[in-house]
Amino acid sequence: MTDVTTATEETAQADALGTDRAAVDTDERSADTASADSPFIDPVAMEDDPDELFPGDRGVLDPDARRVLVRLLQRRFLLAERSRADWAVLLEHQSQIESRLGDLFIRLVVDHDRGVAYKQQVRSDELEVPILLKDEAYTRAETLVLVHLRTVYQREITAGEGSARVDVEEVEQTVLSYYSAGDRGTARRQRDIRNALNRLRVDGVVEEESEGRYRISALVEILLSSERLHELLEWLRERTVSGDDSDGRDELDAAADDAPLDEARSDIRIDEPDDSATSDSDSDSASATSADQEAQAAR
Repeated sequence: MTDVTTATEETAQADALGTDRAAVDTDERSADTASADSPFIDPVAMEDDPDELFPGDRGVLDPDARRVLVRLLQRRFLLAERSRADWAVLLEHQSQIESRLGDLFIRLVVDHDRGVAYKQQVRSDELEVPILLKDEAYTRAETLVLVHLRTVYQREITAGEGSARVDVEEVEQTVLSYYSAGDRGTARRQRDIRNALNRLRVDGVVEEESEGRYRISALVEILLSSERLHELLEWLRERTVSGDDSDGRDELDAAADDAPLDEARSDIRIDEPDDSATSDSDSDSASATSADQEAQAAR
């Protein structure tokens, strides 16, 4: 009798357990069906979702990659020698970062040889592309300083030097020779040149190693190709020899290189008109000589 009772109890327990399991399976299937039918995603607490960096986060990039993506959007350039950690992250996640920028119609350009990364606004005649990045032209002073820096850099590198450097006085003297004699005061021009040099320092084109002494970055090669440098120097030489008093905007627009600057500086051009005629013959001669020397050095 005892054996029969025990067997009956075990059978009842097994039946109850089976019923419980069936109920659990049914509940799980119901939950899955409800989840599939629902157009919304159930919220998950941050402690249950370690990949979520903030409430509502649906990003897929690692935190470091996200930070590099933001810096690419913020800055004109990402330089390997200035930001080695960011550069390493960029190379590791390059395809993913390119994809995120591509979603915004922005192209990522990575120059591995020079250690420079920058972005370009995608433009198309066949596709409607909303423009996110703005065009920003270099000023006249910035353009002329850039021409001199590019010339010095090419001359030194061609001569086998590992780097190229300039003094602020040298930059001022050369760039001042490009201005017309009657074009504003010397003090005003010097201030413009120093401001231009500082702007290019911020961009990473030059690095101030000591007061008034700058090292030229390889970035200058990206901003001004050798061909465009020749065109600008030739234009400056011809304009100085002829004593042309036109503003030169069209000529420089035609000669300017497509500078791959972020915030979409799409080209390098003089932004200020030069409406002063050259009246000093000595100044014309000195300017022509300086431009000829620059052109010869760039060849």
